[in-house]
Amino acid sequence: MSKAHKQKIIGRDISWLSFNARVLQEAADSTVPLRERIRFLGIFSNNMDEFYRVRVATLKRMVQLREKMVMPLEQGPQKVIDEIQTIVLNQQVEFSRIWEGLIKELNQQNIFLDTEKDLDPAQQEFVRKYYDEEVSPNIIPLMIENIPSLPNLRDKSIYLAVVMWKSYDLLKRKYALIEVPDRFLSRFIRLPSPAGQHHIILLEDVIRFNLPDIFSYFGYDQYKAHVFKVTRDAEIDIDNDISTSLIQKLEKGIRNRKKGKPVRFVYDREMDPGMLEYLIRKLNLTKRDNLIPGGRIHNFRHFMDFPEDVFKEKKHRKRPFDHPLLTDKRVTDVIQDKDVLLSVPYHSFNPVIDLLREAAMDPDVVSIKITCYRLAQQSRIINALVNAVRNGKQVTVMLELTARFDEEANLEWRERLEEEGVKVQLGIQNMKVHAKICVIRKKVKDRDILYGFVGTGNLNEKTAKVYADHFLLTSNPRIMADVNRVFGFINNPKNGFLLKECTALIPSPWYARKELLRLIDNEIRYARKKKNRASIILKMNSLSDELLIMKLYEAAKAGVEIKLIIRGICCMMTSNTKLERHVTAISIVDEYLEHARVWVFRNKGREKVFISSADWMVRNLDHRVEVTCPVLDESIKKELMDILDIQLHDNVKARWLDNELSNKYVRTLKKKVRSQVEIYNYLYKKSLTAIETGSH
Repeated sequence: MSKAHKQKIIGRDISWLSFNARVLQEAADSTVPLRERIRFLGIFSNNMDEFYRVRVATLKRMVQLREKMVMPLEQGPQKVIDEIQTIVLNQQVEFSRIWEGLIKELNQQNIFLDTEKDLDPAQQEFVRKYYDEEVSPNIIPLMIENIPSLPNLRDKSIYLAVVMWKSYDLLKRKYALIEVPDRFLSRFIRLPSPAGQHHIILLEDVIRFNLPDIFSYFGYDQYKAHVFKVTRDAEIDIDNDISTSLIQKLEKGIRNRKKGKPVRFVYDREMDPGMLEYLIRKLNLTKRDNLIPGGRIHNFRHFMDFPEDVFKEKKHRKRPFDHPLLTDKRVTDVIQDKDVLLSVPYHSFNPVIDLLREAAMDPDVVSIKITCYRLAQQSRIINALVNAVRNGKQVTVMLELTARFDEEANLEWRERLEEEGVKVQLGIQNMKVHAKICVIRKKVKDRDILYGFVGTGNLNEKTAKVYADHFLLTSNPRIMADVNRVFGFINNPKNGFLLKECTALIPSPWYARKELLRLIDNEIRYARKKKNRASIILKMNSLSDELLIMKLYEAAKAGVEIKLIIRGICCMMTSNTKLERHVTAISIVDEYLEHARVWVFRNKGREKVFISSADWMVRNLDHRVEVTCPVLDESIKKELMDILDIQLHDNVKARWLDNELSNKYVRTLKKKVRSQVEIYNYLYKKSLTAIETGSH
């Protein structure tokens, strides 16, 4: 592959950092409510943790193995790591600037985040009592300077690095570590406050205040404590020992993850230099190991759960509403006659649960097959499936145990489901099952009736309130027959021909890539004939597959109009003098997480519209079981295209995806369009119209 060829691709990891910068922009946006701006700082921090645990850890492995990896711009992994470090340090400066501004705004609203030095006598007494009753049983201070090696410091935890000395002997110092027990206690503790004010202290500052009592045995009178955290390699290595079950391998992998190599060390820049040097040495880190100096507070991910009742401003998020076709009828009855598209979180997610509940109680239902990737902690989906088993139905759950960071939860779900009599399938070796599908079979007068759904998002009622996704509820015979074939393949992966036999769905692996190339080629052919306008609209989370990007360049050169709505990674360059048409590419970051995948190929005016569980990434197209579903109902097709059109006109929360990764907001002189608000209004108006006219 030539150098010129490679330079048409933006590096995946650098593009992802640009996405996280868009999240940071939301925290800086003064038009966003204060509580949401704090939440966006938490999201930014949580995103960065996962990025280091997965992507940076992978790059470090490449360096250690000295493998020659094919990287964009011919960069080796160490160069990418160095570039990441530079970008992250700059983002950290911006993060700190934003947080300082938010602290001032909190104070203006009479909300105060106090430190251990800000407490009045009543608050001091409260903090002493709270420490004795709640905190003390959950901490074990560790005196560290005399131990040969540090214990395994827990990933996702924060630690206080404590330095103590006597005021008359500045040189003789003692070191200790305390793990802040935020797994057991809230990070935010309410303090006694004057009327009209809200005073909050962080858990680590409760510990700081009590340091003289914690270490009273040693007789020191001077203390300093600074927060740090270690991010570890989170990859689970699953060996090929055939005598070990997948469950045993996962359990071992989860245990080993806790001992993963450090890939980032974040610390308070005010930390005692001797303590800092000691920790870096004991963790076997170097200056090239992503050492990130920061402020007093770390693990900002907890700020996603900052107390909400302290704010004067009321929550502005609108409640999901019922789909107009499902307001007064059983979901099962409706979809026997007509396809229904749920667009969450605008529409309520409840019909998905109701469909399963109805099936659990329907005497004619014989079986339910469903895929589960990331479930809610208190899953009503699982409750419905358990009830179905108790009512004599055959229930099969494809539970993807290797869903990253959900492995432990999914192992627990497996145990519960199997105890209830559910048949649990655990996936395919070296291939994740990421499809969001369900097929319900009922027998009526010796005739099999299949119905269910295909979705773009997880079956998780909690995230369905904040993730924008689509679920197609249908009894279309072709679609449901194909869903059945996908389950047949999952049950017996050697029967790859089952996927080949799909007539409506486009499954991954093997077939989606081929079909996408064919669909793009069709638009290229139409464009070259100049008889019909050729266009492609692609909405997804990530676009990084090099082969498909090259095909899109070819389409743009041929004159195909290409419009992209990409939330996260976009490795495609959107402007090039060789393109007959520049590519229009935007990213929308707003209150809801844009998670849906929708693709439209103009097809000479007879649009082909698809929803999918797959992004255009190598892993989704070649190494996962995914499902891309055609939208056959003309009214639903129009609804999806209207939603895409609203998003393409967003001039409030959309950013241009350009070659420079500038993240400039789309600003036009036309009427302001904030797409998530407009989509809610569009769907709600349709719902009211349907109810008023009785067309539901």
